[in-house]
Amino acid sequence: MTTSTDRPRWRRDVTVFLTGQTFSLLGSMLVQYAILWHLTLETRSGTVMAVYAAVGFLPQAVVSVFGGVWADRLDRRALIIGADATIAATTLALALLMLSGYDDLWLLYVAAAIRSAGAGIQTPAVGALLPQIVPTDQLMRVNGINATIQAAMMLVAPAVAAGLYAWASIEAIFFADVVTAVIGIGMLLLVPVPRLVRTDQVAGVRGYLADLVGGVRYVATTPFVRWILAMWGVVFVLIVAPSFLTPLMVVRTFGEEVWKLTVNELAFSIGMTLGGVVIAWWGGMRNRVHMVVLTTGVFGVLNVGLGLSTNMWVFFVFMFLIGLGVPFFSTPTMTVLQERVEPERQGRVFGFVGIVMAVAMPLGMAVFGPLADRFTVQSLLVAAGIALMLVVVAGVALPSGRRAMAEAEAPAPQDGTQDDPALQDGPAPQDADAGALTGAVQDEPLEDEPAPRP
Repeated sequence: MTTSTDRPRWRRDVTVFLTGQTFSLLGSMLVQYAILWHLTLETRSGTVMAVYAAVGFLPQAVVSVFGGVWADRLDRRALIIGADATIAATTLALALLMLSGYDDLWLLYVAAAIRSAGAGIQTPAVGALLPQIVPTDQLMRVNGINATIQAAMMLVAPAVAAGLYAWASIEAIFFADVVTAVIGIGMLLLVPVPRLVRTDQVAGVRGYLADLVGGVRYVATTPFVRWILAMWGVVFVLIVAPSFLTPLMVVRTFGEEVWKLTVNELAFSIGMTLGGVVIAWWGGMRNRVHMVVLTTGVFGVLNVGLGLSTNMWVFFVFMFLIGLGVPFFSTPTMTVLQERVEPERQGRVFGFVGIVMAVAMPLGMAVFGPLADRFTVQSLLVAAGIALMLVVVAGVALPSGRRAMAEAEAPAPQDGTQDDPALQDGPAPQDADAGALTGAVQDEPLEDEPAPRP
Protein backbone atom coordinates (compact mmCIF):
# COMPACT_ATOMS: atom_id res chain seq x y z
CA MET A 1 0.00 0.00 0.00
CA THR A 2 1.33 3.43 -0.96
CA THR A 3 0.44 6.85 0.42
CA SER A 4 0.57 10.38 -0.94
CA THR A 5 3.97 10.98 0.68
CA ASP A 6 5.43 7.99 -1.20
CA ARG A 7 4.58 9.62 -4.55
CA PRO A 8 5.11 13.38 -4.20
CA ARG A 9 4.38 14.09 -7.91
CA TRP A 10 1.25 11.96 -8.17
CA ARG A 11 -1.10 14.95 -8.58
CA ARG A 12 0.81 16.16 -11.63
CA ASP A 13 0.90 12.67 -13.16
CA VAL A 14 -2.79 12.01 -12.53
CA THR A 15 -3.76 15.43 -13.92
CA VAL A 16 -1.85 14.81 -17.14
CA PHE A 17 -3.18 11.26 -17.45
CA LEU A 18 -6.85 12.17 -16.89
CA THR A 19 -6.58 15.20 -19.19
CA GLY A 20 -5.28 13.00 -22.00
CA GLN A 21 -7.96 10.38 -21.36
CA THR A 22 -10.62 13.12 -21.41
CA PHE A 23 -9.58 14.18 -24.91
CA SER A 24 -9.59 10.56 -26.02
CA LEU A 25 -13.01 9.92 -24.47
CA LEU A 26 -14.49 13.03 -26.07
CA GLY A 27 -13.36 11.93 -29.52
CA SER A 28 -14.71 8.41 -29.00
CA MET A 29 -18.10 9.69 -27.86
CA LEU A 30 -18.31 12.09 -30.80
CA VAL A 31 -17.83 9.19 -33.21
CA GLN A 32 -20.30 7.04 -31.28
CA TYR A 33 -23.06 9.65 -31.58
CA ALA A 34 -22.17 10.47 -35.17
CA ILE A 35 -22.42 6.87 -36.38
CA LEU A 36 -25.61 6.30 -34.39
CA TRP A 37 -27.31 9.36 -35.84
CA HIS A 38 -26.02 8.64 -39.34
CA LEU A 39 -27.43 5.11 -39.33
CA THR A 40 -30.71 6.30 -37.87
CA LEU A 41 -31.19 9.10 -40.40
CA GLU A 42 -29.97 7.16 -43.44
CA THR A 43 -31.61 3.77 -42.86
CA ARG A 44 -34.44 4.21 -40.29
CA SER A 45 -34.05 0.48 -39.75
CA GLY A 46 -34.35 -1.30 -36.41
CA THR A 47 -32.39 -4.24 -37.80
CA VAL A 48 -29.48 -1.99 -38.74
CA MET A 49 -29.45 -0.52 -35.25
CA ALA A 50 -29.52 -4.00 -33.69
CA VAL A 51 -26.53 -5.09 -35.81
CA TYR A 52 -24.68 -1.91 -34.87
CA ALA A 53 -25.32 -2.59 -31.18
CA ALA A 54 -24.00 -6.15 -31.56
CA VAL A 55 -20.78 -5.17 -33.35
CA GLY A 56 -20.32 -2.34 -30.86
CA PHE A 57 -20.49 -4.55 -27.75
CA LEU A 58 -19.55 -8.15 -28.53
CA PRO A 59 -15.96 -7.64 -29.79
CA GLN A 60 -15.10 -5.89 -26.53
CA ALA A 61 -16.47 -8.85 -24.56
CA VAL A 62 -14.32 -11.32 -26.53
CA VAL A 63 -11.13 -9.26 -26.65
CA SER A 64 -11.32 -8.36 -22.95
CA VAL A 65 -10.39 -11.97 -22.12
CA PHE A 66 -7.06 -11.49 -23.86
CA GLY A 67 -6.74 -7.77 -23.12
CA GLY A 68 -6.63 -8.48 -19.40
CA VAL A 69 -3.76 -10.93 -19.83
CA TRP A 70 -1.85 -8.49 -22.01
CA ALA A 71 -2.33 -5.78 -19.37
CA ASP A 72 -0.61 -8.05 -16.83
CA ARG A 73 2.19 -9.20 -19.16
CA LEU A 74 2.99 -6.18 -21.28
CA ASP A 75 3.53 -2.45 -20.91
CA ARG A 76 0.15 -1.06 -19.83
CA ARG A 77 0.90 2.44 -21.05
CA ALA A 78 1.98 1.09 -24.43
CA LEU A 79 -1.20 -1.00 -24.67
CA ILE A 80 -3.34 2.09 -24.12
CA ILE A 81 -1.35 4.01 -26.72
CA GLY A 82 -1.51 1.11 -29.17
CA ALA A 83 -5.27 0.76 -28.78
CA ASP A 84 -5.82 4.51 -29.17
CA ALA A 85 -3.57 4.65 -32.23
CA THR A 86 -5.30 1.67 -33.88
CA ILE A 87 -8.75 3.14 -33.26
CA ALA A 88 -7.63 6.53 -34.61
CA ALA A 89 -6.11 4.94 -37.71
CA THR A 90 -9.34 3.02 -38.34
CA THR A 91 -11.41 6.18 -37.96
CA LEU A 92 -9.08 8.09 -40.30
CA ALA A 93 -9.34 5.34 -42.93
CA LEU A 94 -13.15 5.37 -42.62
CA ALA A 95 -13.23 9.15 -43.07
CA LEU A 96 -11.05 9.00 -46.19
CA LEU A 97 -13.13 6.17 -47.68
CA MET A 98 -16.39 8.05 -47.08
CA LEU A 99 -14.92 11.20 -48.63
CA SER A 100 -14.05 9.08 -51.65
CA GLY A 101 -17.68 8.02 -52.02
CA TYR A 102 -17.65 4.67 -50.19
CA ASP A 103 -20.44 4.64 -47.62
CA ASP A 104 -21.49 0.99 -47.44
CA LEU A 105 -22.95 -0.15 -44.14
CA TRP A 106 -20.33 -2.85 -43.71
CA LEU A 107 -17.61 -0.19 -43.48
CA LEU A 108 -19.33 1.36 -40.47
CA TYR A 109 -19.82 -2.09 -38.94
CA VAL A 110 -16.15 -2.97 -39.36
CA ALA A 111 -15.07 0.35 -37.87
CA ALA A 112 -17.43 -0.12 -34.92
CA ALA A 113 -16.11 -3.66 -34.35
CA ILE A 114 -12.46 -2.49 -34.39
CA ARG A 115 -13.25 0.34 -31.99
CA SER A 116 -15.02 -2.12 -29.69
CA ALA A 117 -12.05 -4.50 -29.80
CA GLY A 118 -9.75 -1.59 -28.97
CA ALA A 119 -11.87 -0.86 -25.91
CA GLY A 120 -11.39 -4.49 -24.88
CA ILE A 121 -7.63 -3.84 -24.77
CA GLN A 122 -7.73 -0.31 -23.39
CA THR A 123 -10.27 -0.73 -20.56
CA PRO A 124 -8.39 -3.33 -18.46
CA ALA A 125 -5.09 -1.55 -19.12
CA VAL A 126 -6.46 1.79 -17.83
CA GLY A 127 -8.08 0.15 -14.81
CA ALA A 128 -4.82 -1.61 -13.90
CA LEU A 129 -2.56 1.38 -14.64
CA LEU A 130 -4.32 3.86 -12.37
CA PRO A 131 -3.17 2.17 -9.11
CA GLN A 132 0.41 2.38 -10.40
CA ILE A 133 0.34 6.19 -10.51
CA VAL A 134 -2.24 6.94 -7.79
CA PRO A 135 -1.47 6.43 -4.08
CA THR A 136 -3.74 3.78 -2.56
CA ASP A 137 -5.26 6.24 -0.10
CA GLN A 138 -6.31 8.52 -2.99
CA LEU A 139 -7.82 5.93 -5.36
CA MET A 140 -11.43 6.59 -4.36
CA ARG A 141 -11.13 10.33 -4.97
CA VAL A 142 -9.32 9.91 -8.29
CA ASN A 143 -11.90 7.36 -9.47
CA GLY A 144 -14.56 9.85 -8.43
CA ILE A 145 -12.92 12.55 -10.53
CA ASN A 146 -12.74 10.12 -13.45
CA ALA A 147 -16.44 9.31 -13.04
CA THR A 148 -17.23 13.04 -13.02
CA ILE A 149 -15.31 13.53 -16.25
CA GLN A 150 -17.12 10.66 -17.94
CA ALA A 151 -20.51 12.01 -16.83
CA ALA A 152 -19.60 15.52 -18.00
CA MET A 153 -18.68 14.13 -21.40
CA MET A 154 -22.21 12.68 -21.61
CA LEU A 155 -23.44 16.28 -21.42
CA VAL A 156 -20.86 17.88 -23.69
CA ALA A 157 -20.36 15.26 -26.41
CA PRO A 158 -23.93 15.18 -27.83
CA ALA A 159 -23.99 18.98 -28.19
CA VAL A 160 -20.56 19.10 -29.84
CA ALA A 161 -21.39 16.15 -32.11
CA ALA A 162 -24.69 17.74 -33.13
CA GLY A 163 -22.95 21.02 -33.97
CA LEU A 164 -20.26 19.35 -36.05
CA TYR A 165 -22.76 17.04 -37.76
CA ALA A 166 -25.03 19.94 -38.74
CA TRP A 167 -22.28 22.45 -39.58
CA ALA A 168 -19.85 20.15 -41.40
CA SER A 169 -20.27 16.41 -41.91
CA ILE A 170 -19.76 13.04 -40.30
CA GLU A 171 -16.25 12.98 -41.79
CA ALA A 172 -15.40 16.15 -39.83
CA ILE A 173 -16.30 14.33 -36.61
CA PHE A 174 -14.04 11.44 -37.62
CA PHE A 175 -11.14 13.83 -38.18
CA ALA A 176 -11.84 15.44 -34.78
CA ASP A 177 -11.54 12.01 -33.18
CA VAL A 178 -8.13 11.52 -34.77
CA VAL A 179 -6.95 14.86 -33.38
CA THR A 180 -8.20 14.09 -29.86
CA ALA A 181 -6.53 10.67 -29.99
CA VAL A 182 -3.18 12.24 -30.91
CA ILE A 183 -3.53 14.68 -28.00
CA GLY A 184 -4.39 11.85 -25.63
CA ILE A 185 -1.41 9.76 -26.76
CA GLY A 186 0.96 12.71 -26.47
CA MET A 187 -0.13 13.48 -22.91
CA LEU A 188 0.10 9.83 -21.86
CA LEU A 189 3.71 9.76 -23.01
CA LEU A 190 4.43 12.47 -20.41
CA VAL A 191 3.24 10.28 -17.53
CA PRO A 192 5.97 8.20 -15.82
CA VAL A 193 4.64 4.78 -14.77
CA PRO A 194 6.47 2.77 -12.08
CA ARG A 195 7.79 -0.66 -12.96
CA LEU A 196 5.53 -3.50 -11.85
CA VAL A 197 7.12 -6.39 -9.93
CA ARG A 198 5.39 -9.70 -10.68
CA THR A 199 5.18 -12.13 -7.79
CA ASP A 200 2.98 -14.84 -9.32
CA GLN A 201 5.58 -16.55 -11.52
CA VAL A 202 6.03 -20.29 -11.17
CA ALA A 203 9.56 -21.63 -11.19
CA GLY A 204 10.70 -18.46 -12.93
CA VAL A 205 8.65 -19.18 -16.07
CA ARG A 206 5.12 -18.14 -16.88
CA GLY A 207 3.71 -18.28 -20.40
CA TYR A 208 0.72 -16.52 -21.92
CA LEU A 209 -1.60 -19.53 -21.62
CA ALA A 210 -0.65 -19.99 -17.98
CA ASP A 211 -1.48 -16.33 -17.33
CA LEU A 212 -4.86 -16.72 -19.05
CA VAL A 213 -5.73 -19.89 -17.15
CA GLY A 214 -4.43 -18.35 -13.93
CA GLY A 215 -6.65 -15.30 -14.37
CA VAL A 216 -9.74 -17.42 -14.98
CA ARG A 217 -8.92 -19.60 -11.99
CA TYR A 218 -8.30 -16.56 -9.78
CA VAL A 219 -11.66 -14.98 -10.62
CA ALA A 220 -13.50 -18.30 -10.30
CA THR A 221 -11.94 -19.32 -6.98
CA THR A 222 -11.65 -15.96 -5.19
CA PRO A 223 -14.98 -15.41 -3.40
CA PHE A 224 -14.45 -11.68 -2.97
CA VAL A 225 -13.77 -11.00 -6.67
CA ARG A 226 -16.48 -13.42 -7.78
CA TRP A 227 -19.03 -11.71 -5.54
CA ILE A 228 -18.11 -8.22 -6.74
CA LEU A 229 -18.36 -9.23 -10.42
CA ALA A 230 -21.69 -10.99 -9.81
CA MET A 231 -23.14 -7.89 -8.13
CA TRP A 232 -21.79 -5.71 -10.94
CA GLY A 233 -23.39 -7.91 -13.61
CA VAL A 234 -26.79 -8.23 -11.92
CA VAL A 235 -27.06 -4.52 -11.21
CA PHE A 236 -26.02 -3.67 -14.78
CA VAL A 237 -28.75 -5.92 -16.18
CA LEU A 238 -31.43 -4.52 -13.89
CA ILE A 239 -30.39 -0.89 -14.24
CA VAL A 240 -31.02 -1.19 -17.98
CA ALA A 241 -34.70 -0.61 -17.18
CA PRO A 242 -34.36 3.05 -16.12
CA SER A 243 -31.59 3.83 -18.59
CA PHE A 244 -33.26 2.43 -21.72
CA LEU A 245 -36.98 2.34 -20.97
CA THR A 246 -37.50 5.75 -19.38
CA PRO A 247 -37.63 7.59 -22.75
CA LEU A 248 -40.35 5.14 -23.80
CA MET A 249 -42.27 5.81 -20.58
CA VAL A 250 -41.93 9.58 -21.08
CA VAL A 251 -43.41 9.32 -24.59
CA ARG A 252 -46.21 6.97 -23.57
CA THR A 253 -47.16 8.74 -20.34
CA PHE A 254 -46.13 12.39 -20.48
CA GLY A 255 -46.12 13.23 -24.21
CA GLU A 256 -43.95 13.10 -27.33
CA GLU A 257 -42.38 16.55 -27.09
CA VAL A 258 -38.65 16.43 -27.72
CA TRP A 259 -37.89 18.76 -24.80
CA LYS A 260 -39.31 16.22 -22.38
CA LEU A 261 -36.96 13.54 -23.68
CA THR A 262 -34.11 16.03 -23.44
CA VAL A 263 -34.91 16.88 -19.81
CA ASN A 264 -35.08 13.17 -19.02
CA GLU A 265 -31.53 12.62 -20.32
CA LEU A 266 -30.20 15.82 -18.75
CA ALA A 267 -31.62 14.92 -15.34
CA PHE A 268 -29.74 11.61 -15.35
CA SER A 269 -26.48 13.06 -16.72
CA ILE A 270 -26.43 16.08 -14.39
CA GLY A 271 -27.11 13.81 -11.44
CA MET A 272 -24.25 11.52 -12.41
CA THR A 273 -21.89 14.46 -12.81
CA LEU A 274 -22.74 15.83 -9.35
CA GLY A 275 -22.43 12.34 -7.87
CA GLY A 276 -18.89 12.08 -9.20
CA VAL A 277 -18.06 15.48 -7.70
CA VAL A 278 -19.38 14.38 -4.30
CA ILE A 279 -17.36 11.16 -4.36
CA ALA A 280 -14.21 13.02 -5.40
CA TRP A 281 -14.68 15.51 -2.53
CA TRP A 282 -15.88 13.06 0.14
CA GLY A 283 -13.82 9.96 -0.61
CA GLY A 284 -16.62 7.52 0.19
CA MET A 285 -17.18 5.07 3.05
CA ARG A 286 -14.20 3.25 4.49
CA ASN A 287 -15.78 -0.12 3.67
CA ARG A 288 -16.27 -0.01 -0.09
CA VAL A 289 -18.45 -3.14 -0.16
CA HIS A 290 -20.88 -1.65 2.36
CA MET A 291 -21.17 1.34 0.06
CA VAL A 292 -21.85 -0.87 -2.99
CA VAL A 293 -24.56 -2.84 -1.15
CA LEU A 294 -26.21 0.29 0.27
CA THR A 295 -26.27 2.02 -3.13
CA THR A 296 -27.76 -1.07 -4.78
CA GLY A 297 -30.61 -1.00 -2.25
CA VAL A 298 -31.17 2.71 -2.92
CA PHE A 299 -31.31 1.97 -6.67
CA GLY A 300 -34.08 -0.53 -5.97
CA VAL A 301 -36.13 2.04 -4.06
CA LEU A 302 -35.60 4.70 -6.75
CA ASN A 303 -36.59 2.29 -9.52
CA VAL A 304 -39.87 1.61 -7.73
CA GLY A 305 -40.34 5.36 -7.34
CA LEU A 306 -39.85 5.83 -11.08
CA GLY A 307 -42.49 3.24 -11.86
CA LEU A 308 -45.02 4.75 -9.45
CA SER A 309 -44.48 8.36 -10.56
CA THR A 310 -47.57 9.93 -12.10
CA ASN A 311 -46.19 13.48 -12.21
CA MET A 312 -43.60 14.20 -14.87
CA TRP A 313 -41.41 16.46 -12.71
CA VAL A 314 -41.42 13.94 -9.87
CA PHE A 315 -40.32 11.37 -12.42
CA PHE A 316 -37.42 13.62 -13.51
CA VAL A 317 -36.39 14.06 -9.86
CA PHE A 318 -36.12 10.28 -9.52
CA MET A 319 -34.05 10.16 -12.73
CA PHE A 320 -31.73 12.80 -11.28
CA LEU A 321 -31.36 10.80 -8.05
CA ILE A 322 -30.55 7.59 -9.96
CA GLY A 323 -27.89 9.44 -11.94
CA LEU A 324 -26.58 10.90 -8.68
CA GLY A 325 -26.24 7.38 -7.28
CA VAL A 326 -24.33 5.82 -10.19
CA PRO A 327 -20.87 7.01 -9.02
CA PHE A 328 -21.70 5.79 -5.50
CA PHE A 329 -21.95 2.28 -6.99
CA SER A 330 -19.42 2.19 -9.83
CA THR A 331 -16.61 4.15 -8.15
CA PRO A 332 -16.29 2.03 -4.97
CA THR A 333 -16.63 -1.14 -7.08
CA MET A 334 -13.66 -0.19 -9.24
CA THR A 335 -11.73 1.14 -6.26
CA VAL A 336 -12.14 -1.96 -4.10
CA LEU A 337 -10.83 -4.15 -6.93
CA GLN A 338 -7.84 -1.84 -7.37
CA GLU A 339 -7.21 -1.95 -3.62
CA ARG A 340 -7.77 -5.66 -2.97
CA VAL A 341 -6.47 -7.42 -6.10
CA GLU A 342 -2.70 -7.93 -6.37
CA PRO A 343 -1.19 -5.47 -8.90
CA GLU A 344 0.05 -8.27 -11.19
CA ARG A 345 -3.51 -9.67 -11.53
CA GLN A 346 -5.44 -6.44 -11.97
CA GLY A 347 -5.29 -6.46 -15.76
CA ARG A 348 -6.98 -9.86 -15.94
CA VAL A 349 -9.58 -8.94 -13.33
CA PHE A 350 -10.47 -5.72 -15.14
CA GLY A 351 -10.64 -7.77 -18.33
CA PHE A 352 -13.48 -9.70 -16.73
CA VAL A 353 -15.07 -6.42 -15.63
CA GLY A 354 -15.05 -5.41 -19.30
CA ILE A 355 -16.68 -8.70 -20.25
CA VAL A 356 -19.42 -8.25 -17.66
CA MET A 357 -20.11 -4.70 -18.85
CA ALA A 358 -20.15 -5.65 -22.54
CA VAL A 359 -22.45 -8.65 -22.02
CA ALA A 360 -24.78 -7.27 -19.35
CA MET A 361 -25.99 -4.28 -21.36
CA PRO A 362 -27.16 -6.22 -24.46
CA LEU A 363 -28.58 -8.92 -22.18
CA GLY A 364 -30.62 -6.36 -20.29
CA MET A 365 -31.83 -4.84 -23.56
CA ALA A 366 -32.80 -8.28 -24.85
CA VAL A 367 -34.84 -8.98 -21.70
CA PHE A 368 -36.53 -5.64 -21.05
CA GLY A 369 -37.01 -4.51 -24.68
CA PRO A 370 -39.51 -7.21 -25.72
CA LEU A 371 -41.21 -7.09 -22.31
CA ALA A 372 -41.86 -3.38 -22.81
CA ASP A 373 -44.04 -4.27 -25.82
CA ARG A 374 -46.20 -6.58 -23.69
CA PHE A 375 -46.31 -4.81 -20.33
CA THR A 376 -46.27 -1.21 -19.17
CA VAL A 377 -42.91 0.39 -18.56
CA GLN A 378 -44.11 1.35 -15.09
CA SER A 379 -44.59 -2.31 -14.12
CA LEU A 380 -41.14 -3.22 -15.43
CA LEU A 381 -39.51 -0.40 -13.46
CA VAL A 382 -41.22 -1.55 -10.27
CA ALA A 383 -40.25 -5.18 -10.97
CA ALA A 384 -36.62 -4.18 -11.60
CA GLY A 385 -36.58 -2.18 -8.36
CA ILE A 386 -37.94 -5.07 -6.32
CA ALA A 387 -35.42 -7.40 -7.96
CA LEU A 388 -32.57 -5.05 -7.01
CA MET A 389 -33.71 -5.06 -3.38
CA LEU A 390 -33.84 -8.87 -3.42
CA VAL A 391 -30.30 -8.87 -4.83
CA VAL A 392 -29.18 -6.82 -1.83
CA VAL A 393 -30.83 -9.24 0.60
CA ALA A 394 -29.29 -12.25 -1.15
CA GLY A 395 -25.90 -10.59 -1.45
CA VAL A 396 -25.76 -9.82 2.26
CA ALA A 397 -27.24 -13.14 3.38
CA LEU A 398 -24.94 -15.35 1.32
CA PRO A 399 -21.65 -16.39 2.98
CA SER A 400 -19.72 -14.97 0.01
CA GLY A 401 -21.30 -11.56 0.64
CA ARG A 402 -20.40 -11.59 4.33
CA ARG A 403 -16.86 -12.64 3.46
CA ALA A 404 -16.62 -9.85 0.88
CA MET A 405 -17.61 -7.23 3.43
CA ALA A 406 -15.19 -8.67 5.97
CA GLU A 407 -12.33 -8.82 3.46
CA ALA A 408 -12.90 -5.18 2.53
CA GLU A 409 -11.84 -4.32 6.09
CA ALA A 410 -8.58 -6.32 5.89
CA PRO A 411 -5.23 -4.62 5.07
CA ALA A 412 -4.68 -4.04 1.37
CA PRO A 413 -1.95 -6.06 -0.43
CA GLN A 414 1.44 -4.47 -0.83
CA ASP A 415 2.06 -2.35 -3.88
CA GLY A 416 4.13 -4.30 -6.38
CA THR A 417 5.68 -1.32 -8.13
CA GLN A 418 9.14 0.11 -7.95
CA ASP A 419 10.82 3.05 -9.57
CA ASP A 420 11.56 2.44 -13.23
CA PRO A 421 15.15 3.27 -14.20
CA ALA A 422 13.89 4.06 -17.69
CA LEU A 423 12.22 7.13 -16.26
CA GLN A 424 15.43 8.51 -14.83
CA ASP A 425 17.91 10.63 -16.70
CA GLY A 426 20.25 8.72 -18.94
CA PRO A 427 19.96 5.96 -21.54
CA ALA A 428 16.81 3.86 -21.33
CA PRO A 429 17.24 0.12 -20.90
CA GLN A 430 16.03 -2.27 -23.54
CA ASP A 431 12.35 -3.19 -23.14
CA ALA A 432 11.53 -6.83 -23.73
CA ASP A 433 7.90 -5.90 -24.31
CA ALA A 434 8.45 -3.30 -26.99
CA GLY A 435 6.00 -5.18 -29.22
CA ALA A 436 3.15 -4.06 -26.99
CA LEU A 437 2.48 -1.04 -29.21
CA THR A 438 1.27 -3.35 -31.93
CA GLY A 439 -0.62 -5.57 -29.51
CA ALA A 440 1.83 -8.42 -30.02
CA VAL A 441 1.89 -11.10 -27.35
CA GLN A 442 5.29 -12.50 -26.53
CA ASP A 443 5.34 -16.07 -25.32
CA GLU A 444 8.97 -16.11 -24.29
CA PRO A 445 9.52 -17.13 -20.67
CA LEU A 446 9.45 -14.35 -18.13
CA GLU A 447 12.51 -14.33 -15.91
CA ASP A 448 12.44 -13.94 -12.14
CA GLU A 449 12.93 -10.22 -12.39
CA PRO A 450 10.53 -7.27 -12.56
CA ALA A 451 8.46 -7.28 -15.74
CA PRO A 452 9.47 -4.33 -17.94
CA ARG A 453 7.28 -1.28 -17.46
CA PRO A 454 7.51 2.09 -19.18
